[in-house]
Amino acid sequence: MKTSLIISTYNWPEALHLVLKSVQHQLKLPSEVIIADDGSTQDTKLVIDSYKDKISVPLRHIWHEDRGFKKAEILNKAVAQSEGEYIIQVDGDCILHRSFVKDHISFAKKNSYLYGSRVNIQESHLDTLFKNEQIDFNVLSSGIKKRTRTLHIPLFANFYKEKDTFSSKYRGCNTSFYKSDFIAINGYDENFVGWGREDSELAIRFHNNGLKARRLRYKGIVYHIYHLEKSKANLAENDSIEKRTIANKTIKSPKGVDQYLSQH
Repeated sequence: MKTSLIISTYNWPEALHLVLKSVQHQLKLPSEVIIADDGSTQDTKLVIDSYKDKISVPLRHIWHEDRGFKKAEILNKAVAQSEGEYIIQVDGDCILHRSFVKDHISFAKKNSYLYGSRVNIQESHLDTLFKNEQIDFNVLSSGIKKRTRTLHIPLFANFYKEKDTFSSKYRGCNTSFYKSDFIAINGYDENFVGWGREDSELAIRFHNNGLKARRLRYKGIVYHIYHLEKSKANLAENDSIEKRTIANKTIKSPKGVDQYLSQH
């Protein structure tokens, strides 16, 4: 199965460097890696270019100009241009456990999507993290919170079954799905501008279209690098979009991925 690992980023090349280093050390590589870049400067491009010879699968950089927080739009563009039938999606501030890609592929199933946990790296550990270019963590590592989430025990992961309902534990920084299921609901809704709800609203529409959700626990781990919270100036409007999706049982986004599919 061809898989596309999509990493969303915006102007944090130091973090992206560690994420790509963790991709380089995956036990199983995806078929391609796509950086979905929401308008970063040249510094980010330099980091990506430096890894093109280090990662043994195609590494592609999909960029659009900076017009504010347009994560939904750049992710739609990235999925439209992806060549994999299965999409694994992370944020550019999430270092991958070495089994991350392998774990997502192992539970991939038509008509369902996966979502995993994240271990939070604390602000006090950032200097050490970047100085040492650290990508490996365990339950005893310094500088992390929610330590039990570092436990990689694939056997235990089997106890988490598919569910029909959306979980508040869902995070778009650690999720995967079939590209065909994404296209069926017209991908992300680009009416979301600014931080908040674009990921959860997508998952709710997956459920509205009959998909099930499976939580990756003890597998599919990422380590989230601390950063200041993004502006929540648009959160009220984004909340209202999500509430309409729930009330109307909306399946297809009105402004989604279809506008880019004809180009590829």
